[in-house]
Amino acid sequence: MTRGNEYKNSIAGKSILVVGLGKSGKAAARALNNAGATVSVQDSSTADKLDTQFLQYMKNENMEAFLGKEPEDVGSYDMLVLSPGVPTDLGFIKEAGQKGVEIIGEIELAYMLSEGNFIAITGTNGKTTTTSLVGNILEAFGRKTAVVGNIGNPVVSEADDAGPDTWLVTEVSSFQLETIDKFRPHVAAILNLTPDHLNRHKTMEAYTAAKARITENQTEEDYFIYNGDDELVSGIAENTRAVKIPFYKNTEPEMGAYVDDTSIIVKNEKGEKVFICHTDDLMVIGEHNIENVLAASAIAYYSGVDANTISLAVRNFAGVEHRIELCGRVDGVEYYNDSKGTNTDAAIIALKALEDGIVLIAGGDGKNQNFDELASMFTGRVKALILLGRDANIIEDAARRHGFTNIYNCKDMPDCVRKAAELSEEGDKVLLSPACASWDMYDNFEQRGRHFKNCVKELLR
Repeated sequence: MTRGNEYKNSIAGKSILVVGLGKSGKAAARALNNAGATVSVQDSSTADKLDTQFLQYMKNENMEAFLGKEPEDVGSYDMLVLSPGVPTDLGFIKEAGQKGVEIIGEIELAYMLSEGNFIAITGTNGKTTTTSLVGNILEAFGRKTAVVGNIGNPVVSEADDAGPDTWLVTEVSSFQLETIDKFRPHVAAILNLTPDHLNRHKTMEAYTAAKARITENQTEEDYFIYNGDDELVSGIAENTRAVKIPFYKNTEPEMGAYVDDTSIIVKNEKGEKVFICHTDDLMVIGEHNIENVLAASAIAYYSGVDANTISLAVRNFAGVEHRIELCGRVDGVEYYNDSKGTNTDAAIIALKALEDGIVLIAGGDGKNQNFDELASMFTGRVKALILLGRDANIIEDAARRHGFTNIYNCKDMPDCVRKAAELSEEGDKVLLSPACASWDMYDNFEQRGRHFKNCVKELLR
């Protein structure tokens, strides 16, 4: 298998169609153009909805563009490169596959273009926190590190600069894993699996199978870090060829990471216990973050980082934006931005972390989820439920089925924050944890989270 410059040489002059012009698609088009390919692009949006700077770039580089329409002859391309948000079952994509056109995704392209070492992290929840923490640890260790992927910075944007001494710490989604071929991370991790993106994958089995692809190309020279407390993830571990490294909250493994009373421990290949830190030393809150730190510690340790560096980094880690982020205190009330809580399991985690006295703001694009388990958590934790967005009524129905009736519907985020301030009192916590995607009202969860924080700032004026 050839990667790096040899791969770039192999695609020079080839006709390649990039499908989807989000961040990943634009980065892929630029990288392919730099490698000498003849690049065309396609997006379901028309030109007036797209980035004008990139439109000018396409014009300057003479890229053929199919905007708001499908390409006329997909069989004429040597390769299709799909952005993560593009469903693989679109008619023209299926037609391309039937005509023998190679179809890959942006993360596969980045892997082939670069010569870097990949750490790939996936799971339903905790990906961004764990990826950010691993990046911090590797940087503290002095390695040339790029934190990329679903976390916001496309992997392919770092491909040209990623030589053999570069470590690409990559947050990987199920969408990205659907379109890999040779992608082989030296260290792969699956943190947990609960229902999510079933509007795309249709079944939990298909979603699990997509996640499992993270380890399919690993060999005995690689490491697979996995949540030993998660039955689905443990099932995936049974089929990997990589060295299996579990992490547990309450079980001591022969090799892996676990909590020993109040200590986070990594056991090495010799079975020796390596102390990382006490759980009380962590700045991040919630039981879920104990799991994230266990995973990050195991990933870093088996990537060759010493325990002292890991210890210092995890103790100084304050979390990531949009994940149970304390973003303000007004009149004795704490406001938490958990906009990245885009599924019910993430929202449940946030409720458990904050415990009680919660005024919860939720709603959005529910992605065909069942909200009953989330609604069953409200009594004793949630004082009031404030709903917005397309599927607010579905969450309200679930809450009422579980006997929770202190519910308010609002038209937008400013209205939600004003209502939350009205309903809360000193000692309470206002929590934005939507349990839904943002796409019905916002471009992404980051935009939603920033809007919430700006609304909180308005309360101080």
